[in-house]
Amino acid sequence: MRDSYRNMIKFPYGIADFYKLITKDYLYVDRTASIRQVEDVGINLLFLRPRRFGKSLWLSVLENYYDVNKAAQFETLFGHLAIGQNPTPEHNQYLIMRWNFSAVATHEDVSEIRKALHNHINGAIQNFAEQYESILTHSIEINHQDALSSFNSALTATNLSPYKMYLLIDEYDNFANEVLMSNLPESKKRYEDMLYNEGALKTLFKVVKMGTEGRGIDRLFITGISPVVMSDITSGFNIAENIYLESTFNDLCGFHEEEIAHILHQVAHECQLSLEMETEALDMMRTFYNGYQFSYDAEQLVYNPTLVLYFLKALQKHCRYPHNMLDENLDHHCIE
Repeated sequence: MRDSYRNMIKFPYGIADFYKLITKDYLYVDRTASIRQVEDVGINLLFLRPRRFGKSLWLSVLENYYDVNKAAQFETLFGHLAIGQNPTPEHNQYLIMRWNFSAVATHEDVSEIRKALHNHINGAIQNFAEQYESILTHSIEINHQDALSSFNSALTATNLSPYKMYLLIDEYDNFANEVLMSNLPESKKRYEDMLYNEGALKTLFKVVKMGTEGRGIDRLFITGISPVVMSDITSGFNIAENIYLESTFNDLCGFHEEEIAHILHQVAHECQLSLEMETEALDMMRTFYNGYQFSYDAEQLVYNPTLVLYFLKALQKHCRYPHNMLDENLDHHCIE
């Protein structure tokens, strides 16, 4: 029987929106101290983690921290967090553009994939233009047939403003991996057509690279699951610094076991579970979810945050373990 419904933890399962987490009082395990380290390590960064491992939430943290339009809300969003106690001078100093390539549909025809990619980027540029309409003195021209032309227009407008662009690219390799791993006989050729020679993805990253050469992009943070695609487009984009194996960022996404134990203790109290049942629950998570070590020098393992939140939310709701210990919303790549 539950002790009280007051002050129950709100688990943000499936939520990757930092603004919503903070303003709606969801659980957030503070990783904002890493913002300063990210600033110090470089300006064009590549960060890899398995699917559903909190990468999108991290980009949302960066988006809210650096967005010039969120300056008035800085104390609300970050004042109680580590970076809010000691912010960097660059907070709220950027125009944010964000792409999410997991939203790009894969088609059998490469030209249709290119069209879907350009439509996604054009949509992001349109949102950028509307979001910073009061700041940009130069209008952005949207070319519905060529998103690279639209992007160049956005860079020009940014350069003519008092600010620079922070470009966030989420799941940069998502649709390329889907094409490569599909069972269609022409999958390899479709992949090569996108990434080699003047393929759509390689050409796009060439333009992004040019944007970092004094044309508006000041910082770039890219997430994905594999270095393979980046390796295949390296001749067109050879500026990304790989930080995913750095021990400093081993726990940038994910939970430590002591953090899980602390949250679990609160849920156990809500459900009036015995200490024995609480200990058993932690053992269950350790047995089924294990821990990840992304850096050889890392001192602690981390747990997949989606699996942890799935388990804890089910435990809180029913005061017992979920019937299926492995979340059906995660494919096998996330739990190997």
